[in-house]
Amino acid sequence: MPLDNKPIDVNRLGRLRVEIAPEPRTTQEGEQRRDREGNPLWITSLSVRQPEGRRVDTIDVTTSGQPQGLTEGGEVKVTNLWANDWAFEGRSGTTYRADAITPVQGSVPGSAPAAPAAAPRGKSAGGDA
Repeated sequence: MPLDNKPIDVNRLGRLRVEIAPEPRTTQEGEQRRDREGNPLWITSLSVRQPEGRRVDTIDVTTSGQPQGLTEGGEVKVTNLWANDWAFEGRSGTTYRADAITPVQGSVPGSAPAAPAAAPRGKSAGGDA
């Protein structure tokens, strides 16, 4: 199950906002996952609005340690974002990982022109990679 890690240039993504506040990333048994150093993993859903056009995508981003000060709808800055493509037993997908997700200073949820609604959060396309 080789991973194809790709750095993402967040400056090209446009506006990033919190769709769903950070939640513990858990195993199927309900235990919180941990990174190689033993830090708890958290997952945050972000909407990504491209600079041109009306398209909005939602991605789930995993971080080590709980991001602080995030509010749903608030604009955020993502540090060192990576996309990890995976394939396992006939399934495949992409997971996203970042060093940090921090609120943009002065950002007030809903202060920007309304973006189109993102698709509802369903079963993650990401895996346990």
